[in-house]
Amino acid sequence: MAQKTIEIFDLEGKATGKIKLPAVFSTPLRPDVIKRAVLAIQSNRLQPQGRDPMAGKKTTAESRGTGSATARVPRIKGGSGRAAFAPSTVKGRQPHPPKAEKIIVKNIPKKEAKLALTSAIAATAQKEIVASRGHRIDDVVGLPLVVEDSFEGLTKAREVEDAFANLGLIADIVRVRDSRNVRAGKGKHRGRKMKQAVGPLIVVVDGKSLANAAGNLPGVDVTTVANLNTEMLAPGAHPGRLTVWTNGAIEKLSNLYGENA
Repeated sequence: MAQKTIEIFDLEGKATGKIKLPAVFSTPLRPDVIKRAVLAIQSNRLQPQGRDPMAGKKTTAESRGTGSATARVPRIKGGSGRAAFAPSTVKGRQPHPPKAEKIIVKNIPKKEAKLALTSAIAATAQKEIVASRGHRIDDVVGLPLVVEDSFEGLTKAREVEDAFANLGLIADIVRVRDSRNVRAGKGKHRGRKMKQAVGPLIVVVDGKSLANAAGNLPGVDVTTVANLNTEMLAPGAHPGRLTVWTNGAIEKLSNLYGENA
């Protein structure tokens, strides 16, 4: 099967050359496997929870038995007669507290994890899949979007924003800005007051300066092709994130997943 050839664009949005797409971009879409891989990645970030085995039990409360026309729950000594120790009482123990021994990490076979990653990479080249995530791609110059390696040398957010405008990505940045609002519920009191949509992902070979510059744009993430994972390409287990690849990243991608994709 002949490899598809796509154009490479400069920072002005003009085509300057062509490159053959790696075979990984022909991987079939497997949303079921992608979801398993994303959940496995997310589960590894969870912190095990547990309770002190003596929580709610540090009391001398005892039941008074029958005959006093009161419930037979353990009560503290004294005139108050307040219930203690039992579940559903003030400062009492929990009936079924979480245990630190609980297995919360979801494992996934290596071959299945690789299939999920390659499938998520291939989804970034399918317009209907990218559009179904809500990205604004009407003005994007091409999918998959490949830009020159000079893109990695940008050091200012303004330069990145100008490049996005030339490449047709600025509409998606505006979408993310407009989506930013206050989270509903008590989550706003727990360090996550604001919520916003997910924007474009930039995949580079080594762009530390670009990561600092693009980090000032809402919803934009920068990663190296070596650190690429399924969750970055399919946030929320939904494949098709709008992705910008540098020329060098595509070449390295071909080396990583060329023959065995």
